[in-house]
Amino acid sequence: MPFVKKQKTNAYYSRYQVKFRRRRAGVTDYYQRKRLVKQAKNKYNAAKYRLVARITNKQVIAQVVYSTIAGDHILASAYSLELERFGCKAGFKNYAAAYATGLLCGRRALKKVGLFEQYTGVGDDEEDEVTGEIMSVSFGKRTFYVDELDEDRRPLRVNLDVGLARTSLGAKIFGVLKGASDAGLDIPHNHKKFPGYDPDEKEYDASVHKELIFAENIAEYMRILEQEDEESGTKTLEERFGSYVKAGVGADDLEEMWLAVHKAIREDPSYKHAESKKEREKNATHDKKYQHPRRKTKEERDASIQAKLDKIAAMEESEDEDEDDEEEEEDDE
Repeated sequence: MPFVKKQKTNAYYSRYQVKFRRRRAGVTDYYQRKRLVKQAKNKYNAAKYRLVARITNKQVIAQVVYSTIAGDHILASAYSLELERFGCKAGFKNYAAAYATGLLCGRRALKKVGLFEQYTGVGDDEEDEVTGEIMSVSFGKRTFYVDELDEDRRPLRVNLDVGLARTSLGAKIFGVLKGASDAGLDIPHNHKKFPGYDPDEKEYDASVHKELIFAENIAEYMRILEQEDEESGTKTLEERFGSYVKAGVGADDLEEMWLAVHKAIREDPSYKHAESKKEREKNATHDKKYQHPRRKTKEERDASIQAKLDKIAAMEESEDEDEDDEEEEEDDE
């Protein structure tokens, strides 16, 4: 057999270090996370906040998070299923829901840090309506992405964290960004990923973005299906928009519904419960959790086994007696 050179020695394997567990599982992009979390060396204990936007199969999640050596801490969070409490009757995962979830998370974060009154964002009243445009204010060499800059305090700077989601043009994660930006958070961004941007012409149409914020695309599709159902006699609208039909929301009601949701969020964005779930469970007068039965002792286990053996033995004896009786009857005959 010819001599075969050993490619990797034992020394190589002894100093081999595996990747992080979440990197091996493919759920964390550490290249991205390092740049979002890394703090400035000359700013001791100055947290870097990030807007974590996630889209699941059922809802939209938005969180304002800052990191420490001990782990991540959530400053504020919002879920699109909470929008039902603010007047949303159907549609908890579309672009309009993503915008409203970002708006709710942004208003909660500003309330937490004491900037709720200073930075109201865009759409606070009828005169200052949501247009889809990007608001920015320059002060010195810095640019703040807010409509107005307060003289006493700067806005809360937050960076967008998209995770593993693809940052395609018009993605719903940018709806979360726009909602949080209109809430009053300072989030660096531009219009190149928003709906309404034409990469060929390099032009941005804010009216297209506004239509998606108020679910005009869904309303238009509902009108098309409604017209087709009238002509062909089918029930396609009810099949595809069953939750809307059940809630009594039509194509003409969507814009009013989302306007009412935005207004309710701005009036009171607080959580449903003042206390956390852990505190509520601690103060609960009764325990709803399933209590496992007490484990049997050795004597109890032996007694249970013996009872089963006695039962089997009794059954066998009764079967033997029945067989004997049948044999006697056959002999008599």
